[in-house]
Amino acid sequence: MSVTTHIRVDHYSAVQLAASAARRTAVEQGLSGALPDRAAVLASELASNAARHAVSGSLYVQPLALRKGVEVLAVDRGPGMADPEQCLTDGFSTGSSLGSGLGAVRRIADEFTLRSGRGTGTLVCARLGEPGDAPAAGDPVVGAVRVPADGESSCGDSWGVAVTDGAHTALVVDGLGHGTAAAEAADLAVRTFHRDPARPLPELLSSMNRALRRSRGAAVALLRRTEDTMELSSVGNVRIVLLGHDGVRYRFGGQPGVVGWNMPEPRVQRMPAGPGVVPLLHSDGVDDRWTHSPSAFLTALPAPLLAAGLVHQHRRSRDDATVLTLGPVRSRP
Repeated sequence: MSVTTHIRVDHYSAVQLAASAARRTAVEQGLSGALPDRAAVLASELASNAARHAVSGSLYVQPLALRKGVEVLAVDRGPGMADPEQCLTDGFSTGSSLGSGLGAVRRIADEFTLRSGRGTGTLVCARLGEPGDAPAAGDPVVGAVRVPADGESSCGDSWGVAVTDGAHTALVVDGLGHGTAAAEAADLAVRTFHRDPARPLPELLSSMNRALRRSRGAAVALLRRTEDTMELSSVGNVRIVLLGHDGVRYRFGGQPGVVGWNMPEPRVQRMPAGPGVVPLLHSDGVDDRWTHSPSAFLTALPAPLLAAGLVHQHRRSRDDATVLTLGPVRSRP
């Protein structure tokens, strides 16, 4: 998985950085024709909006999770929008601009999500893929952000999602330490996962344990969701959280040990999936104290915005951080 490009919008120079990152990601994804330029416009408009109106704004630019394309996430901590729908109307502006920024983003993107709270902040997700390559019915809505520690270019965390026979299997892995060696361990775990992601969770952990024996080792969390059931298995300090609209329903810590070194016999915990339950996995680069009293605004966010909001508000900047969320299944026509 590609590392998320994180751009702090603390100066107007960030607008060009954001546009360049989105265009580069689109080219790397193989998007055709004018799509790389459109991706640059998405990022440029969102960064400009943050530079004009936001407090502590950031953009997160990365490839899409389950199809070819680009995702641009914009997050800030205030002041929020009194009327988000009005702010999406062409010609509306609270400043001296032409007022076409967010409206243009919604028109260009093939998926657009916005949430805003007065005094809380605004979060936007804009996704762009090839025409005709729509998200597949039956796939989950995936939210993920993977950022390295400040000053590092490699990220020792990684993640994976697989859809097999009606089951959604999610992985977050945290290589020991950070830097290149940790990234190599994490990437090896993800490659091992994708070789046969439909296997029982203990078998997946055991295969990763064998694969990582000559690496630094890693903490690993796995979650499998079917229509009726959640299965969870974790070794080390990657957290699994189940969220509902009423807040945190369940917190699951991993068994002590290191995958690749001294992994214990894996245990699996099973529970009903429950309507509206959103599974979330994150590395310890996100401070898990957020689960003690999360705001209703945060826990009600759609999966992509939830991942970005957690990283933006609760990451430890001196550690790699990854958040992965599985939203609802996309409906069939």
